[in-house]
Amino acid sequence: MEEEVSNLNKTVLFDWHRSKGAKIVPFSGYHMPVYYGNGILKEHLHTRRKVSLFDISHMGQIELRGPNVYSDFEALVPADIFDLAENHCRYTQFTNDGGGIIDDFIVTKQSDSLNLVVNAACKMKDFTHLKAHLEGSIEIEKLDNYALLALQGPQSAEVLSKFCPEIKNLAFMTKQNTLIKGINASISRSGYTGEDGFEISLKKSDCLDLVDILTREPEVEPAGLGARDTLRLEAGLCLYGNDLDESITPVEAGLKWTIGKQKRLEGGFLGDDKILSQLRDGPEKKRIGICLSGKVPVRSGADILDGEGRSIGTISSGGYSPTLQKPIAMGYVTLNSAQLNEKIQIIVRKKRLEATIIKIPFVEPNYYKTS
Repeated sequence: MEEEVSNLNKTVLFDWHRSKGAKIVPFSGYHMPVYYGNGILKEHLHTRRKVSLFDISHMGQIELRGPNVYSDFEALVPADIFDLAENHCRYTQFTNDGGGIIDDFIVTKQSDSLNLVVNAACKMKDFTHLKAHLEGSIEIEKLDNYALLALQGPQSAEVLSKFCPEIKNLAFMTKQNTLIKGINASISRSGYTGEDGFEISLKKSDCLDLVDILTREPEVEPAGLGARDTLRLEAGLCLYGNDLDESITPVEAGLKWTIGKQKRLEGGFLGDDKILSQLRDGPEKKRIGICLSGKVPVRSGADILDGEGRSIGTISSGGYSPTLQKPIAMGYVTLNSAQLNEKIQIIVRKKRLEATIIKIPFVEPNYYKTS
C-alpha cells in the first residue's frame, strides 16, 4: 500500500526509507517500512548474524517527574518500581480494574524521573490513563521531539562502541546518556528481537545524521517491521493487539515473572484482586507456543482444537520462522489443555493442520550477559 494516506503520521526518517527502496505500509497510525530491497527473510537472518537498524520512532516516549513519582506510578503497574536501581529498565504493563492489560512497555528509573517507551497504537490511550491517575501531582511530558532507533544483532555492540566505547559493557536492561560523534543520545541495552542490541533515543533533528553514521558501517543494514515481527515471534515476545489486550491478564499471558515480589503478596495496583486470585488459583486460559507440522503458516484468529476435535482456544500470533524454517505460532487455550508436547490441530481455510504445543521461546535469546 504505497499511496499516501493523509491522516497517517510520518517519522522523521520517512524520506530516508523511501530513498532506500522501502515498502511503506500503514501501521499504528504511521507510514512505516515493512521491508527494504532484500525482503523480510534476508533482513531477519542478517539481524541474527550481524546487525540491523530499525526505525521505531512511531513508539511513544513519555517522561514523568514529581516528588512522589515513584510511589504514585507504583500504583499503576504490577512491577516493583522502588527496588529498581537508577538507570535500570524494567518491562511491565498498565493494568485495568479487571486485571487486563492496557499496554505493555519499558520503564526506566532516572535520578528524579521515570522514562516510558510505550506502544505506538496505545500511546494516546496511555497518556490519557496517566493523566487520569497522576495529573496534578506528577508532570507528564510526551517527548514528541525525540526519535527512537533500534540497533539489533550480535555485532551491535561492536559497531556502536566504535563511536562510544563506554557502552560495550553496558549491562542488559540498563541505560546510559552519551555522545555519538557529538550527538546527544540516551542508549539502553534492550530491544524486541531476542538478539543483543540497543535502543537509542535522540532529538529528531539529529536522527538522520546518526542513521547516516551507523549505516556507513559495513555490518549494518536497515530492516523493517516485517523482520522485527518475525524476530519477536521467534523470541516468544508478545505483540500488543494480538497477544495482549484489555481482556488478557499478565498471568494468562505467561508474564507473571513481571509481577513484583511485594506486589504478589500485597497487591496495591489496578486489577490486583483478579491477578492475585489467578496467581493463587490459576487462570482459566494460558498463552502457549505452537509448532506446525507442515509448511502452511497460521495467523491470528485461527481456531485451535484438541486431539478430539474440540475447540480449546485461538491463535494470537503466527508466521513462518526463518531461523527454524517452519511455521510457528502463539495462542491462548484453556489451562487444562496447555500441556507441553500435546498434539493439537489448527483450522486454516477449513482444513485441519497438525501441530504440537512447545516451549516458548522458540529460539533462545542472545541477550548480553555480564561476566
